[in-house]
Amino acid sequence: MAIRYDQIAERLRAYRLGKGLSTDEIALRLGLSRAAIYRMEKGELIKIETLERVSELLGVSLASLLDAGVEYHSNAVSFLERMRQIELTSERVLAHYEPISFMLASDAYDEHLRQMLLETMPTTASKVEFKRQVDEVLRILVERKAQVRQRQPNIASVIGLLEIERFLRLGLVGRLDLPASAQKQRRQAAAAEVERIARVMEQEPVGIQIGLVEGALPSQTFQIFRRAAGALVSVSPYRLGELPNITTGVATVTAAPEAVALHEAMFSQLWEQAVRGSAGAVILRKLIKRTAP
Repeated sequence: MAIRYDQIAERLRAYRLGKGLSTDEIALRLGLSRAAIYRMEKGELIKIETLERVSELLGVSLASLLDAGVEYHSNAVSFLERMRQIELTSERVLAHYEPISFMLASDAYDEHLRQMLLETMPTTASKVEFKRQVDEVLRILVERKAQVRQRQPNIASVIGLLEIERFLRLGLVGRLDLPASAQKQRRQAAAAEVERIARVMEQEPVGIQIGLVEGALPSQTFQIFRRAAGALVSVSPYRLGELPNITTGVATVTAAPEAVALHEAMFSQLWEQAVRGSAGAVILRKLIKRTAP
């Protein structure tokens, strides 16, 4: 199999961003020129010895950089950057989001998510470093949203009704000890986002399909990317809804045929039992009414 230096370059950038390192810092630590690092991230020829040194610095295996198996991302920034890169060449995306997709959320949700993420900051965390991570996550997500709107890939998404109900009952919160007035406002904001999903289901815009599933869904979200270069599947522990999580867990990305086939079979099973279109919109609006603060 030919080595795809352009794809190595994409993974290098994702892992570098995850570590919060600039190209200048990488060059300084490895004793290389800035031009050499720029060439690496442009997908030019890379010596294996240099790759080994970079992988050690970034704390990832050489196999992950070379895509020899599975990519592991213990950092939401690097994982979300990889999702942005992969979406650039994807014609169709099959996904399970929990509870909603940021890509399909309103623009107002951007600031809601920032507030929720800041509320999750551990007392032991560095305030400066945590805010940097939040800013980087939001930057990538906003870029991804604009990218999806421009490219308009075909997206089919399954959402669990139990997850939506929890989303509505808790509201857009990062912790559970907010004042009652704030909780009410956050639940109203959550209801606005679910109403947006209902409108999308009702109008069925070109390229976007949403299905509602009763019962429990997988505890981790997944996305299947269908591309001319071959399908990929990602599995993520990171949450971008109520009580979000961008700090704990390990996400994976793989092109292994077995992993792709198993996730496609699971998605097909969920899609077959899902309620779609106007019927789904009716269910969501009844749920909004039943859980109204």
